[in-house]
Amino acid sequence: MDYRKFGNTYVIRMDRGEEIVRTLTDFCKKENVTLGSVDALGAADHAVIGLYDVETREFHKKTFDEPLEISSLHGNISTMNGEIYLHLHINLAREDLSVVGGHLAECRLSATCEMFVRSIDGTVERRHDDEVTGLNLYDFV
Repeated sequence: MDYRKFGNTYVIRMDRGEEIVRTLTDFCKKENVTLGSVDALGAADHAVIGLYDVETREFHKKTFDEPLEISSLHGNISTMNGEIYLHLHINLAREDLSVVGGHLAECRLSATCEMFVRSIDGTVERRHDDEVTGLNLYDFV
């Protein structure tokens, strides 16, 4: 990974073999980014994505081990219990040009990922296990 900072925005290049979630988490810790947004695209050869079922409060995950184009990756950065918390969604184009998408659990790069991280001064903490949804929601207390 390599990156440059321009104002409050980081322009990041991740490289072949890097795992997006782990690499981005490490970056946020290093640069003390505790609140922000993420936009990216790239290419991968392994991804685990999921869909959250509010009724059962379970993530249904599926693994893809094939050539994948990251046509869209969006998300946000916050904290939970004082630790970096990433909430990322991804759309992946397959060889037949069909698209799968959902909550990003992991993604290994086959080529690169070009990413913008916009850092916001401040911190928004998440609370664990919202009563209604079971999700980790922003807590503006």
